[in-house]
Amino acid sequence: MTTAPAPPPDRRSRRERRCDHPDHGVERDGLDPRGRSRRRLLVGAGAAGLALGTGLGGVRVSFAAQPSGGTLVVVFLRGGMDGLSALVPAGDPHLAAARPDIAVPQSAALPLDRTWGLHPALSSLHELWRQGRFTAVPAVSTPDISRSHFQAQDYLERGGSATGASSGWLNRALEAAGPGTPLQALTVGKSTARSLVGARATTSLRALDALTLRIGDDARRERAVRALEALHAGVDHPLAADAAAALESLGAARLAAALAPEPGADYPDDDPGPQLRDVARLVKADVGLRVACVDVGGWDTHVGQGGVDGGTMADRLGALDRALGAFVADLGPAGDAVTVVVMTEFGRRVAQNANRGTDHGHGAAVLLVGGGLAGGRVHGAWHGLAPDVLDDGDVPGWNDYRDLLAELVTTRLGVPAGALGDVFPGHRPQPLGVTA
Repeated sequence: MTTAPAPPPDRRSRRERRCDHPDHGVERDGLDPRGRSRRRLLVGAGAAGLALGTGLGGVRVSFAAQPSGGTLVVVFLRGGMDGLSALVPAGDPHLAAARPDIAVPQSAALPLDRTWGLHPALSSLHELWRQGRFTAVPAVSTPDISRSHFQAQDYLERGGSATGASSGWLNRALEAAGPGTPLQALTVGKSTARSLVGARATTSLRALDALTLRIGDDARRERAVRALEALHAGVDHPLAADAAAALESLGAARLAAALAPEPGADYPDDDPGPQLRDVARLVKADVGLRVACVDVGGWDTHVGQGGVDGGTMADRLGALDRALGAFVADLGPAGDAVTVVVMTEFGRRVAQNANRGTDHGHGAAVLLVGGGLAGGRVHGAWHGLAPDVLDDGDVPGWNDYRDLLAELVTTRLGVPAGALGDVFPGHRPQPLGVTA
């Protein structure tokens, strides 16, 4: 296992660090800003050099059934979501004092228990709480504190440490879980999620509906597919294996794309609605999907964050809530084997700033939706917002991301407890009890 050197100190001014773009560190147009090596399968682009478009021809498919462990969906909110607006310690008087213009008051919060409530934009999650299909963890962090988007995202996606492994924690989890289908690990977006970078090949696509061979009309595409299958049949070579996997993935994607959302599953057009709709299609098509990653930008709320009646947070949370509610409704009973973890690189400072927003902080909130959860209570350590317990004005990181993620990969991906040291090197996970 290779070890990446620690990143150089962040020598920018505080203003420069504060103004990091919320999508900083996200790959663009297939290019990697860190120049890292990425072994992955871009569906249809494999060794055969196939272009992607629309109108897939008749690809014959043979893929394994959904693994018994189920599917883990990771929704990453880029920019640093303000956990104190989403998961609200509504009865804490220090919150209202620190945020006179943007705090969600206890009278408006959707109640969870005696300590916690939800932003009123999260009505679908509130209903899922009643069903035992939603829970949350406050004050979550990596062990390396950084208010730089780039560094904080990188630490988290590599597994929580500045000096940890260079591959992503999800890729290592898949390695520990054993073999899978070509569509076992998927990023729905412009490029592969950093957490899926590593030795295990994964898939990246922008949308199921845009996935096909761009080769003339239907008849020509069918002939091309048959020729490619014949060309690589019985050939013992990595290029042949990649081509076969690409063709298999194309066929599986076609079957999934034909599935319409179930009645009552009303996905919003805003992210992550379209991405979660595609993930639901693949789950229902039973193509062996183990991990799906979705990125959502726009959570860097320095200005005009807003409170209950409007603002950036209410808009962002509303779209997220509708997408998650539609996803659960769409999956129906199949959702019992699917868990969604909604995470972000860091939280925001407790006090509002002069622009009625919040600046980069530390401890973040993680939201969990779906099957297999220990619902009915908020999990993890929490010690309130009194000034003497804060970390330089921030929510401390009382709960380690790796403890939470280790519990999820054990339950959902079937990673053996003895292999967790490979997934999170140098850390001995202590479960938080979020899974049933």
